[in-house]
Amino acid sequence: MQDFEQLFGRFEQMRVGVIGDMMLDTYLWGHVERISPEAPVPVVALERREYRIGGAGNVALNLASLGAKVSIFSVLGKDVDGEVLDGLLVSSGIDTSYALKSDSRITTSKSRVMGRNQQMLRLDSETTKDLLAVEEDALLAEIHRYIESTGPQVIIFEDYNKGVLTPRVIRETLTLCKHHGIITAVDPKRRNFFSYVGVTIFKPNLKEVKEGLNLLLDDVRLPALRQMHEQLVEKIGHQISFITLSEKGVYFQFGEQASLVPSHLRNIADVSGAGDTVIAVASLVYAATRDAHLMAEVANIAGGLVCEEVGTAAISKSRLREECERLLR
Repeated sequence: MQDFEQLFGRFEQMRVGVIGDMMLDTYLWGHVERISPEAPVPVVALERREYRIGGAGNVALNLASLGAKVSIFSVLGKDVDGEVLDGLLVSSGIDTSYALKSDSRITTSKSRVMGRNQQMLRLDSETTKDLLAVEEDALLAEIHRYIESTGPQVIIFEDYNKGVLTPRVIRETLTLCKHHGIITAVDPKRRNFFSYVGVTIFKPNLKEVKEGLNLLLDDVRLPALRQMHEQLVEKIGHQISFITLSEKGVYFQFGEQASLVPSHLRNIADVSGAGDTVIAVASLVYAATRDAHLMAEVANIAGGLVCEEVGTAAISKSRLREECERLLR
């Protein structure tokens, strides 16, 4: 029987680096009472403004909420949004000393207008071009310094196609991690989908796998999922496939060990950020136990829990532990 108190206690011993596209999420909350006389659009009377950590920063936030010691690696803009995001990260106990700021980029920001607890409009401000060579040099130097000085257990790549995770940054970081025996995990996107050669945990969702492998089938039974794993291993040579299947749960395969873990019944409010929570929890559980099945079970529960919240939200360590003890004993 798994001792979840002991397992969750081990998270506090974990040192984790998160590399990727950090974002600032702004929520503009208000209410709608009329249509604008200027155009056929609702007028939102703003009541409050809320800033949250998004993108790869949300992975870091979930890790910190679980007690891990987290450092981030990214390139932000020299702007107000970057300062706000840095402040939010620091106040959440996340180390930002390795993060860089550049004159050639702006900080990714997503502003959501919310009325009646629903998203009515989103405004994006971002740079999507790849890092310049000099920025790659600087970021890789910080990653190297962190690994040499800190000795992390896990490095997570969180890719949102905003240009921080270039093929070179991915390749050289994976080589460095392999040399030091560090577990690596990635939540990939289409642009660099097959760049993560040799990663430990490869965590796409089903849609991303189908797009990456050019598959048209909708079959999510074990034989089809095993075939997906085999095709992915041929191209990437990773150890563990961990595929999220939306309301159907998650699938994992490690060698011949494979299982489709069904989701638990939840009152879904918002799926935003669920993937961030899943990879954060999966990485910690696997680093602590080397048990891929337990990793999938716990991460599956965590992903469902955060879907009960509106907007991106970090997992509650105490609630996750309670749910694991209730559902997995």
